[in-house]
Amino acid sequence: MAVSALGDWLALVASVLAYGLVLWALHKRGLLGPERSLSLFGPALMWKTRRGRHFLDRAGRWATFWNLFADLGIALALLAMVSMVVLLTWEAVLATTIPSASAPQPAEALGLPGINPYIPLGYGIVALVIGVGLHELCHGVVARANKIPVKTLGILFLVVPIGAFVEQDEESMNRAPARRRDRVAAAGVMANFGLAVVFFLILSLVMSTSVHPAAQGVPVASVFPGSPAQNGTLSAGDLIMSLNGTSTPDGQALRAALAQARPGETVPITWFDGATQTFRHGLVTLSAESHYVSGLAGNTTAERQAFLGITEYPLTPQAEWQLLRDPVGPLSSPLATGTLTSSNPFQGGLLFLVLPFLGQQPIVGDQVGFFHVSGPLASLPGGGVWYLVNGLYWLVWMNLLLGLSNSLPAVPFDGGYLFRDVVGGVVRRARSRWTRAQVDAAVGRLSTLATLLILFLILWQFVGPHL
Repeated sequence: MAVSALGDWLALVASVLAYGLVLWALHKRGLLGPERSLSLFGPALMWKTRRGRHFLDRAGRWATFWNLFADLGIALALLAMVSMVVLLTWEAVLATTIPSASAPQPAEALGLPGINPYIPLGYGIVALVIGVGLHELCHGVVARANKIPVKTLGILFLVVPIGAFVEQDEESMNRAPARRRDRVAAAGVMANFGLAVVFFLILSLVMSTSVHPAAQGVPVASVFPGSPAQNGTLSAGDLIMSLNGTSTPDGQALRAALAQARPGETVPITWFDGATQTFRHGLVTLSAESHYVSGLAGNTTAERQAFLGITEYPLTPQAEWQLLRDPVGPLSSPLATGTLTSSNPFQGGLLFLVLPFLGQQPIVGDQVGFFHVSGPLASLPGGGVWYLVNGLYWLVWMNLLLGLSNSLPAVPFDGGYLFRDVVGGVVRRARSRWTRAQVDAAVGRLSTLATLLILFLILWQFVGPHL
C-alpha cells in the first residue's frame, strides 16, 4: 500500500514538472502571454480564439427568447442561492454532532470526476464537459442578446478534465444596466438546470419504455462465506422473493420472515437468479447470527435470531426504477430496510440525487441482473442500454451540481455577481446620499464577506467533526 501511494505521489510530481516544462517552452518561444492566444489563468493554460463569435451573434438575434430564458434563470438562481446557503448552514450545525470517524473527506467537497470518490471518472468527465461547455455558451449568447460584446471564446487546460469560457468585454459589462449583467450571469445557471430537465426526461422515457424490474424481491449485494445463503447457492445479484412461504418484496418483509424462524430450521426459499434471469427454488438451513457476525459471540439474542447470511442493496429494483423514471411520484417502501415509505416529491427527488452515496450509480455490476430490457434498446451490443442509462443519470446529476454550485453567493461563481448586484440595489436605496464610490466600496466588502462565509461553511463540514 505504501509503495502504491509513493508511486501515485511520484506520478503527480512528474506530471506537474512536465506541465511546467511545457509552459516554460511556450513562453520561451513567445507563444504564451496576456495578448497571445495562449495565456495563463492561475495555473491553468487558457487558449483563446475569436472564432465562434459570429455564431453567438446569430444566436443572440432572438433577444426576446433569450431574455425570458435569462430572467427565469435569475429567479431560479436566487432561489437556489438561498436554498444552498440554508443547506450549508444546516450542515455546519450538524458537523459538530458527527463523530470524527464519520466525518466527510475533503475530496468530497470537490465535484470533480476521479477526485470525488462518488463521481465515476468516465461518466463524470463526459457530463462535466457537456455541462460546462453549454453553460459558457449560454453566457455568450445572452451577452450578445443584451448588446454586450464578447471578446474571445476558449478552453482551459488543467481544469479536470477541461474547462471552457466566454470572455465578455469587461468595460461594457460594468457599464451595462444591472438587469442585463444579471441576465448574463444567470444564463449559465439556467442552462445547467434546463439541461438537467431535458436529460431527465430522456432518462425517464428510456426507463419507462425499455427497462423494467425483472422481479420483486430483496436485492442481494453480497453473501457471507459459508453462510446458509451461500450453501443454498445464492449469490450477489439475486433477488430473494420468498422465505419459508412468506413473500419478501423488501428487506423489512425478509427480516419479519426470519424472525418467525429458528436457527437450525430448514426452510424453503425462492429467488430470482440475476445472472441467468431464471426463477429458482431450494431449501436453506438457517443458522444463528452470532456464528457469522463478529462481535455477537455470546449474545443470547443473536443466538436465537435466525440468520440467512446476506447484505442487501439499499434500494429494491422497483424503488430504483421508480426513482429513475419519476422521482416525484409516489414511492412504496423505497429503501430495502423498510425504514422509509413516502409519497413526498421532495423526498423522492432527494433520493434520486443521493443514489451515488447509497452505492448505486445508478445501475452497475450485479444490479444489471435485476432488470429486463425490451424494445429497440435491447439490441444494443455490450449492454449499451446501461451506458445510456448511467450516462443520462450523470448528465442530470452533474448539471444540477453545476447549477447549484454556481448559484452560491461567492465570487467567481455566477451567484457571486448576482449577489453583488442585488446587494448594490439594496445599499443604494438604503443610503441614497452615498456616492457611487461609497456604494461600490460597501458592496465590495459585503461580497467579500459573503464569499468568506461560504468558504467557512464548506470547510467547517470537514473541520467541525474533529473539534
